[in-house]
Amino acid sequence: MKTMLALSWHKRIWVCGLIAASAIAANSAGAQSVAPRIRSEIGSSEPATLKGSLHPQAQPQFDAGRMPSNNKLNGVSIVFGRTAAQEADLKALIAAQQNSASPLYHQWLTPEQFAARFGMAESDLNKVEAWLEQQGFTIDSVARSRNVIRFSGTVRQVEQAFSTQMHYYKAAGVQHFAPSTELSVPAAMAPVVLAVRNLSDFRPKSQVILRKNVSARPGFTSSQTGTVYFSPGDIETAYNILPAFSSGYTGSGQTIVIVGQSAIVTSDIENFQNAAGLPVKDPTLMLMPGTGSSEINPGGSAAGDELESDLDNEWSGAIAKGATIDFVYTGSNTNYGAFDALEYAVTEQIGTIISSSYGDCETDLGSANAAALDSILAEAPAQGQTIVSASGDNGSTSCYGYSNLTTAQQEALAVNYPASSAYVTGVGGTAISLANSAYLKAGDGYWEAQSSSADEISSALQYIPEVVWNDDTISEASSSPGLGAGGGGASVFFTKPSWQTGVPGIPSGNVRYVPDVSLYSSPSYPGYLYCSSDVSTGITGSCSNGFRDTNDQYLTIAGGTSFAAPIFAGMVAILNQKAGYTSGQGLVNPELYKLASNSTTYASAFHDITSGSNACTGGSTYCSSGGESGFSATTGYDEATGLGSVNFGNLVTAWADNTGVSLIGTSTSVTPTSTAPLINVSDNFTISVTSDTGSTTPTGTVDISVDGGTAVTETLTSNGTYVFTTSFSSAGTHSVLVHYAGDTTHAASTGSASVNVAGTTTPGKITLSAAPSTLSVSRGNSGAETLTVTPSNGYTGTVMLTFDSSNDSALTNLCYDFTTTTSSGDGSVAITGTAAVTTQLTFDTNASDCMTSSAQKHIGPALHRMGGVKTATSNGPNPVPLTVALGGLLLAGFLGKSSRKFHTIAGLIALLAVGLAVSACGGGNSSSTPSDPPKGTYTITVTGTDSVTSTITSQTQFTFVID
Repeated sequence: MKTMLALSWHKRIWVCGLIAASAIAANSAGAQSVAPRIRSEIGSSEPATLKGSLHPQAQPQFDAGRMPSNNKLNGVSIVFGRTAAQEADLKALIAAQQNSASPLYHQWLTPEQFAARFGMAESDLNKVEAWLEQQGFTIDSVARSRNVIRFSGTVRQVEQAFSTQMHYYKAAGVQHFAPSTELSVPAAMAPVVLAVRNLSDFRPKSQVILRKNVSARPGFTSSQTGTVYFSPGDIETAYNILPAFSSGYTGSGQTIVIVGQSAIVTSDIENFQNAAGLPVKDPTLMLMPGTGSSEINPGGSAAGDELESDLDNEWSGAIAKGATIDFVYTGSNTNYGAFDALEYAVTEQIGTIISSSYGDCETDLGSANAAALDSILAEAPAQGQTIVSASGDNGSTSCYGYSNLTTAQQEALAVNYPASSAYVTGVGGTAISLANSAYLKAGDGYWEAQSSSADEISSALQYIPEVVWNDDTISEASSSPGLGAGGGGASVFFTKPSWQTGVPGIPSGNVRYVPDVSLYSSPSYPGYLYCSSDVSTGITGSCSNGFRDTNDQYLTIAGGTSFAAPIFAGMVAILNQKAGYTSGQGLVNPELYKLASNSTTYASAFHDITSGSNACTGGSTYCSSGGESGFSATTGYDEATGLGSVNFGNLVTAWADNTGVSLIGTSTSVTPTSTAPLINVSDNFTISVTSDTGSTTPTGTVDISVDGGTAVTETLTSNGTYVFTTSFSSAGTHSVLVHYAGDTTHAASTGSASVNVAGTTTPGKITLSAAPSTLSVSRGNSGAETLTVTPSNGYTGTVMLTFDSSNDSALTNLCYDFTTTTSSGDGSVAITGTAAVTTQLTFDTNASDCMTSSAQKHIGPALHRMGGVKTATSNGPNPVPLTVALGGLLLAGFLGKSSRKFHTIAGLIALLAVGLAVSACGGGNSSSTPSDPPKGTYTITVTGTDSVTSTITSQTQFTFVID
């Protein structure tokens, strides 16, 4: 059992007096304003369960115990839903924005306009914020679209606010954390809440499959033995992208956002560009604010998140050579992941195209999470953003490999989200056919003949026939044996969109079918080249010599729909530039299916894949029956490859041009004077907005947000610039995000800059010690243990103290208290310098002292009723005088008159004051006399943990003897 001290009594009296000194006036302040959707006071309503809020991977068989109550959880989020009327209005708007005959054609919304029409009312948000603050949480941010509130607090606060317990779970040797039960929220706000997210560190999976190390013998793309692999030049030839390049279309003026959950090393991107003969241009790195520090594979994982981000940045830029690539990623706080980065790119309107190579099978995701995520993704097409997502690499059985699911669930037909969303273009996988082995050899008419012993970077000569990607039967060829096939099938969450029609082969059911298009994805037939420092590649010095490693021997090769998605995103950037969609074109699926519904256009602009299947064919190891059902390629649309792959040169020609107002594209750059400023020292950020074409100068305003905070609006000078000055109060990575709003002739754009504020490069540490080693106390008496917290490596902060006993049952009625001159009285120790700080942990073995002394706290049955930590304030008698409680009513009245936000707080205070008054009249006392803890020898483990960073922690033990 773990417990922690509450406020010292004199502080509790002061706080209670202040709170209770507030109340009656809430009654005299008059009626509170009625929120449009939250009809009653949040704090006074009974809890209501959020159905589907238990994470599917939080299974009892994997339970590894409770999380420490003082651990900090940053950036927890509440996602709000829309009313039925709002939802219908949004669907109608998106349809009108894609209808060239509508006056709303391509009239994109800003996040603020979206908020005004489809977000929560300000009064609703104020009520929820007030309730969160009442629970002790800190509000981090509110999304610009007013559909998400992010907040932070301790595990204890989360457990109490949402009626759950936070537990660790360990499966397959990996530890995670998540709530152990479904969550509850006050009934007053339950109808507007879709989900409470970021309470677990279960992250979406990347859709990449690595291939075993390939050495210099054989070579690649028509080298020594003629074995071939895809480089960017080969894809440009195979999918006929070269004509667009020849016409000057390279994606210029477009911004592709890559989302990820690991930092990257930009030299890997540069190495790839050099090896492939591409212009060298680094992506713009955007760490999502509030997600921790920039870190490679956060949480110590070597699962390939860095690798995924590398190849996504490399291949999107390889196709759209003229586009700007923004890499939006999450940091060291592992309760964030690629889905959060995706949401951030949408709610902050970053980029015209967003590419995601991460997914979660729908069964594992669950309906509640799917609804919450999709509610946010719906904002993208309304803002003109196109989202492209990989459909998955497990074929028709996308849930294979999820250890929390049953065998039947893993082998059932399923698809991946977000590819299954109707607001997303899902990209599946194809492979080069093995029917003719010449397809994979140089000198066969599809690849150049070997001309020397040197590697030939690009040697594909034409389109190479495709089949459904399915490497199940040869899965041992990869470094991660298992399934390897293009994801596809029918969604169980989303209905068929209106545009998914008109093409032969589309099933008649009323569900969303996946994928929409497909591209080469096999890691073996032939596989893609990429460059990465990720340790999971197993190669040292990837791309140190062209595409080869430090020893000029091994290549880094992989496959999966992780390659198909960023390649198609690059194609969309070129389509946007050619057709004049400088502000983006939103959802591209209506145009894709419209073109495919014309048999002539379909024959010229698409490669109809008619051979192969994505069924499980990996044998009994992966499929119980040795061959699970799946989907076969057919004429027209099929659930294995969608509409097929593309002949991009013909697709560009057939694609509809923009018939609306075509604004001049812009680029926004943010340049700090210092990329490593000192704490609390001002730094200047020069904001420059320029036209992508011509010599015009953008005018108007920019919205500037620091670390995800409330934006400030500033006006550009006559030369399209503005110098923003700010400072930072803490060390670490900080970001400045700038949105140019556009003007009558110039399109909006976004830019950002990150700085690393100088501070301690090595994380601070603490060491906890206890004296004496054995504390002996006569039964019925008390004794004190001295605890010493020693900082090192420059540590400063607040250390939260907790303790465990070796026999919770025997010590049920043990009283305890922490006392220190530097403690706030709540079991915390403030470290402000380099000196060690001591505190006293007093144990009182007279059980009645827990009930009679306000300075003592006890470990009693109420702890177990709470399922966690509870303080004596809730267990003993309440000594607050009736006069104090009534005085509280008065203060609440004054608060109730002051502001809309305080109306809610005042009402809560009034209720609390009434409770105090009732308690002061004699409630809460127990007539039973508890027994003293028994004689015996016990082990006490004390833990000290930084209040913000849970990894900064230390433990010590001592023996406690009652004789």
